[in-house]
Amino acid sequence: MARRGPPVKGHKAKGGARRASPRAAVRTGAARSVLPTRAELREFLASVQGRVGKTEIARHFGLPTELRPALRQLLSEMTNEGAAAPVGKRTIQAPDRLPDTAMVEVTGTDPDGDPIARPVEWGGEGRPIIYMHPERRGQPALAPGERVLARLRHVSGEKYEGRTLKRLGSAGEARRVLGIYNHQGMGGRITPTDRRHKAEWHVPEGEHGGAAHGEIVLAEALPSQGFGLRPARVVERLGMSGEARSVSLICIHQHGIPDVFPDEAVAESKRARRVGLGKRTDLREMALVTIDGEDARDFDDAVFAEPDGDGWTVVVAIADVAHYVKPGSALDREAWARGNSVYFPDRVVPMLPEALSNGWCSLKPGEERGCLFVEMRFDASGTKTGHRFGRGLMRSFARLTYDSAQAHHDAGTDPEGVQGGHVARLYGAFRALLAARERRGTLDLDLPERKVNLSPEGVVLSVTPRPRLDSHRLIEEFMVAANVCAAEELERLGQPCMYRVHAPPSDEKLKTLGEFLGTLGLSLNPAGQLRPADFARLLERVKDTPEARMVNETVLRSQSQAAYDPDNIGHFGLALPRYAHFTSPIRRYADLLVHRALIAGLKLGADGLAEAEAARFVESGEHITATERRAAQAERDAVDRYLTAFLADKVGATFAARLSGIHPFGLFVTLEETGASGFVPMKALPDDHWIVEEGNRRVMGRRTRQVLSLGDAVEARLREANPTTGSMVFDLLMGGAPARLEGQRRKRKG
Repeated sequence: MARRGPPVKGHKAKGGARRASPRAAVRTGAARSVLPTRAELREFLASVQGRVGKTEIARHFGLPTELRPALRQLLSEMTNEGAAAPVGKRTIQAPDRLPDTAMVEVTGTDPDGDPIARPVEWGGEGRPIIYMHPERRGQPALAPGERVLARLRHVSGEKYEGRTLKRLGSAGEARRVLGIYNHQGMGGRITPTDRRHKAEWHVPEGEHGGAAHGEIVLAEALPSQGFGLRPARVVERLGMSGEARSVSLICIHQHGIPDVFPDEAVAESKRARRVGLGKRTDLREMALVTIDGEDARDFDDAVFAEPDGDGWTVVVAIADVAHYVKPGSALDREAWARGNSVYFPDRVVPMLPEALSNGWCSLKPGEERGCLFVEMRFDASGTKTGHRFGRGLMRSFARLTYDSAQAHHDAGTDPEGVQGGHVARLYGAFRALLAARERRGTLDLDLPERKVNLSPEGVVLSVTPRPRLDSHRLIEEFMVAANVCAAEELERLGQPCMYRVHAPPSDEKLKTLGEFLGTLGLSLNPAGQLRPADFARLLERVKDTPEARMVNETVLRSQSQAAYDPDNIGHFGLALPRYAHFTSPIRRYADLLVHRALIAGLKLGADGLAEAEAARFVESGEHITATERRAAQAERDAVDRYLTAFLADKVGATFAARLSGIHPFGLFVTLEETGASGFVPMKALPDDHWIVEEGNRRVMGRRTRQVLSLGDAVEARLREANPTTGSMVFDLLMGGAPARLEGQRRKRKG
């Protein structure tokens, strides 16, 4: 299937037809010169039976054209706050529950084997979950991917009960299944790799496509006879399960990540050649160095610092990807489609072909490379006093790792090829920038990141925490400063900017966080408008306490997701009024757009931002935000599967854990040592009527009055571990014994 590239100018939204005007409630109002209040907007949305766009809202309130950008920002803020629900890409509606009747798609099963579904169309806050009632006796069970028209009943929060009114067949994308092929007699079965899809598929004789027993396959559904397992035909073989590359292969295909470059894009990358000096600034004698992880495969940023009076001059040089990836080229179309590189423990799926990502756009030591650079000046307190951008030719003096940079700093030495205390100067500038960050007050969560260490054969050897060194923070501070300069410069030039935006937490999420903190005797207590510093004070209070990790994780869940958008709303987490990604165009398309905008605005070449690109910034922002989230989910999925494989031979072992999730259908635990997560079915708790108190984040036994609260330290015994799906099931140990007693289980069933 052909992959869609960057949309052409004038590209229509899906559906093609113009959206009908939302009912007669949208009337042209009298002209006004101020924006409507939030209360007026909420009242208007409640009065409209359906969704509306910015144009209808502006017409209703009689807003002039010059107020429309401000209206757009206000609507974005209301959406982030939960006061309005997005529907599609351009419209909103009053936040509300699902209708009484809706089309839903089955996504999996609950612990009792009953289907779970989600609404096919939903733009509101949260993720509604629908527990479907079992079908009538004699009817085939609902399978993952099947769509039905359902009558819905709201239960609580985001939970609904559903009853099937009419079966509608499978969704187009759900007619393909990724799984492990198991040969059986004249045919076979496919066990899905998605943990939500528990129903197996039947492969009729002659439809296995040559797949071997235990091979990962991609299959498509065949017409069903209505009873038994659904039939499927193998259409692609991806390699044997259990092999070194099988985990990442599963995640790549399950999440739809493009991993094969079109021939045209590869040919373009191979035609790339060395950049000459020309009109570029010559930085070849500047002692720029790269600092990356030990396992980094590409180096796209280099740094330099020196004293400047009482302050510092810092230079950040970034690989000149825009020189090689021209707007509208095959490379550009593919980079836009991918949106970003994706990183797995055993490999990288790059945004650009290897000839660029590991070649001409990688700042290798001793090799001349084109770059875009920013020279920044800071006073002794770390406050920026000026900056300038340019296009240069550089030569990295050394390739340092975070560990080696820290070791040189601690020993007061420089790496080979770098003289005069260069590492010490880098850390001197870093300390000034860090002081400015601390004054600003940012959200700095203390959540351990774990590294999966693999053998050459792809076997998990260990899971270890990644150290958080000053060298990591040094690069982070330099990159943040460069990104701020990029946003400021584009605003100064009047150029389009793809901002990295991060909205404050919504009122609903703050309420949930407050309820959780209340159970621990804590609160945010902001003095006025909520700021990141308020979270920083909270996290400082729980530092080095048993509750620290759970509070950090809960604060993280309370935050909005960062996104890419040409409309600036600031970056709440970094406490910055403007911020854009500039420092990694080799792996993020957003950074490439920022580079092109700088080149155009500063007149640094003919390969700057094209007018057609600027016209579709809104759609590009939505697209690359989606690809970023897709990549993050795939990366988490891969780590989960590796952790499950690591623990698969430890079934029956007991682990120290904490309760990390409480839901009506069960509990989730996170192991202290590895960070692996697993499920504890509600029926695995002692025989009692368990009441979930979601506001208090706890579950209580009505008869025993026993309470289990979010964050509680528990002992968990591993009952099941399935590396194919990455899922684990645990029993809780209470008083030294599993919570579930077989006699109690039989009693409940009887």
